[in-house]
Amino acid sequence: MTSPTQRVPVLMYHRIGSAHNDWERKYCVSPETFAMQMEALARTGWKAVSIDDFFAWLDGTAVLPEGAFLLTFDDGFLGVHDHAAPVLRRLGWPATVFLVSALIGERDVWCEKHNPDGHTYPLMDRAQILALREQGFSFHSHTRDHADLPTLDDNALARQLAGARDDLAALLGAPVDYLAYPYGRYDKRVLEQAQRAGYRAAFSVQPGFNRPDVDRFRLRRLDVFGTDTPAMLRRKITLGSNDGSLAAVIRYNAARVLARLGIQR
Repeated sequence: MTSPTQRVPVLMYHRIGSAHNDWERKYCVSPETFAMQMEALARTGWKAVSIDDFFAWLDGTAVLPEGAFLLTFDDGFLGVHDHAAPVLRRLGWPATVFLVSALIGERDVWCEKHNPDGHTYPLMDRAQILALREQGFSFHSHTRDHADLPTLDDNALARQLAGARDDLAALLGAPVDYLAYPYGRYDKRVLEQAQRAGYRAAFSVQPGFNRPDVDRFRLRRLDVFGTDTPAMLRRKITLGSNDGSLAAVIRYNAARVLARLGIQR
């Protein structure tokens, strides 16, 4: 894959580690599976690029090769440092982590009410974050405490958005330009407040590819689940879909054939 790309997928991971129930299994990818997924992508010509290169491509100031994708992790779990980073170091790939700024070095307390077992897991501390930055990781905002943004009043919303940006800029000594919406939830007011807080762009959880004309505050990402095999992930990233099943590939190819024949379904 060497020709310039016209569309770039963004992968969204959460925790890399062990899952202890079905609820955790959806968004927790085992270290072994993560390694196999990344190696499978590398073998088939995919390559992770930095968030700066991704936005330079969106802005028309850089060219990315076909097979480029952006790799992101929400929340900042310790497993990114312990399990994902060694794999990415071997491949020479960068990644972006969206941090919950008030919980650096603590635990994912927002999951207490969602996880049927009430389990929480450790988040990276400052030293681990700075160590990964030396490896080529970038860090941006996932708000101050993983709040459900559309439910907040204007003052609380500003504290979550601008406050996290200030927290992380102080920790990193660098600007924090990008946001990932917790739970993928936003509305018109959240979009306006995010821009007012100084963010340049924000990532949703809507699946699909990103092209240069994409709304910068509704960037698309593909969910990676703990149940995704390497083959399923390859299908997801190729189709720009959260459905990595063989049936999805068959439907996609059938639609392309019908389109070439001028037949509308």
